[in-house]
Amino acid sequence: MTPRRRGLPRPLAAGLAALALGACSLVPGGGGGGPSGGGQAGEPFQLAGVCPNPIVIQTDWNPESEYGATYNLVGDGYRVDKQRQAVRGPLVVEGRPTGVDVEVRAGGPVIDFQTIKTFFDDRSITLSFMTTDEAARNYAAMPTISVVAPTEINPQILMWDPETHPEWTTVVDIGQTNTPVLATADNAYPEFMIGSGILRRQQVNPKHLDPYDGDPKQFLESGGEIVQQGFATAEPWLYRNQIEEWRKPVAFQLIHDTGYEVYSQTLAVRTGDKDKLAPCLRKLVPLVQRSTVDFARHPQRVNDLIVDLVEQYDAGWEYPPQLAEFSVRQQLALGLTGNGPDQTIGNFDIGRVAGVLDILRPIFAGQKQPLPDGLGAEDLVTNEFIDPAIGL
Repeated sequence: MTPRRRGLPRPLAAGLAALALGACSLVPGGGGGGPSGGGQAGEPFQLAGVCPNPIVIQTDWNPESEYGATYNLVGDGYRVDKQRQAVRGPLVVEGRPTGVDVEVRAGGPVIDFQTIKTFFDDRSITLSFMTTDEAARNYAAMPTISVVAPTEINPQILMWDPETHPEWTTVVDIGQTNTPVLATADNAYPEFMIGSGILRRQQVNPKHLDPYDGDPKQFLESGGEIVQQGFATAEPWLYRNQIEEWRKPVAFQLIHDTGYEVYSQTLAVRTGDKDKLAPCLRKLVPLVQRSTVDFARHPQRVNDLIVDLVEQYDAGWEYPPQLAEFSVRQQLALGLTGNGPDQTIGNFDIGRVAGVLDILRPIFAGQKQPLPDGLGAEDLVTNEFIDPAIGL
């Protein structure tokens, strides 16, 4: 798995006002949230004796505000393991202790970009970050099922220079040209765009350029002539504020809005562990839903934690507080964090997942990685543990 970089490596990285969230609320009751677990018995905030202790969550990258709902579970009194790039503390939701600890582990370079393999190699991990296409690609050997989606829309983008290409408004416009488009080498979405006629095969990762690896060098050297992958929650701020060779806006379109509607950064369990973890998940998943809403409404404490962890881990890049604030604003403004088509946060649109599988089957078959016969959306995601009363 290649890097999913959303920050800048040193020395390119260096050291906006908070958004008014408007009418963002939980349904009444229980410290600002709806009844957890769809009417389950027992104390909804008490996980002791029901869940593993600690609950270990493996992320797929360095700490960032896109992961705010997860880091928001870490209460005060946490401990930082700099060598392992992990933070452990009491699992607290809306200020209420749950009786167990949570450990959140960084991903990306520290696990050699092998999120799913790490999940299956290390059975101490309870839940792992997951993306629909990667879960499908690896299902035959390493089956997982996602139980909650704190991120509603994938923040990945294709970005371009609006001064060089003022006539472009969408990726479809790019496909009417021969402009090079750089994406990470193992992503499936370029094949979707090529097969859909959105982009031309010869313009995606052409041989005279390297696939995108998070480094802005090729974009800068082209003077903005090329198009590259990025994240709506990072690159627009970085190119405007931190990359000295640029210091101006970029334009972009969400890859989601081209029709490639994967869920990203979900929380998944190993399929074989689902039944064993079910009593825990009935309580934990609604708490993750609450945490997602809580972070959207009150992000400062968690942003401070995330910035501090990046500094303590000292892993070769920086995440300034201004970028953390920008990320939260983008998540809300673009609907990256939010309810789905209903009034519930964190649940899955099963039809959307089925549509992604329809896209992926011919792509992975062409790459000689065919999906298992009969693999369906409900093999990859479940709303079994979701509390439909919790939403923004």
